[in-house]
Amino acid sequence: MYFVNEDSVVRKIWGNTDVILFIFAGAAAEFSLNKAVDWLYFTGKLPQDPLGRLFSTVAYAQQIVFSSTTKAHQAIDQITMIHKHVETARGTKIPDWAYRDVLFMLIEYSIRSFEVLERPLTFTEKEEIFTTFYRVGERMGIIGLPTTFSAWQLMHEKQLAENLIYGHFSHDLFKQYKKHLGWMRFLLMRKIQAQIVPLKVNKLLRLGKGKLIIPVLALYKLSKKLNVHQFLRSLIVPAAYKSQVLSLEI
Repeated sequence: MYFVNEDSVVRKIWGNTDVILFIFAGAAAEFSLNKAVDWLYFTGKLPQDPLGRLFSTVAYAQQIVFSSTTKAHQAIDQITMIHKHVETARGTKIPDWAYRDVLFMLIEYSIRSFEVLERPLTFTEKEEIFTTFYRVGERMGIIGLPTTFSAWQLMHEKQLAENLIYGHFSHDLFKQYKKHLGWMRFLLMRKIQAQIVPLKVNKLLRLGKGKLIIPVLALYKLSKKLNVHQFLRSLIVPAAYKSQVLSLEI
């Protein structure tokens, strides 16, 4: 028995390389503003290699989405164990609201990214996405999770209002993104972020409207119909990570 049904929209989302890259463009923006972002700096791995961290996170997400329930639970338990080790090393516990915030990002940007690149999702499909990540959070033992998609929407709005702030780590993280991506790819990332992040995130990061990306997205959709979108993608992905990007497609 699979953790996620074979015909689920969740598999369509997490088996699509371009959607995944958009998910993490959005999450990269919101991550930088989270009041618990200092936890991501504790080990030093995130600022040293933000793109490498992205791919390791994707690997876990795909392992969960495309595995049997047993193997998915093993992957989730491993994630939990990694966090517990960090908590032990720091001598304090990651706040429950910080765990919820990260889970909320996966729900939020799965929806937003797919809708920007592919098509609008039905309410039922959004519920599928929510339920999948709710089950992940439940397995991790995260306290205070909303139990329905509608309840998540309300809690998510509250979370955006209360848990985001632009600070030193926000500035430094974007500096690292620019260093690892190069200025052209960094500019493209910001334009993509402007199209998919919530208004609060956009305002704090001063992303603007991102209108320049609209014709690029139109070109992407055309290239996909002509089956040349992989060539366009290869032009904007750093050479060191091209093989890892290719491995995302399922």
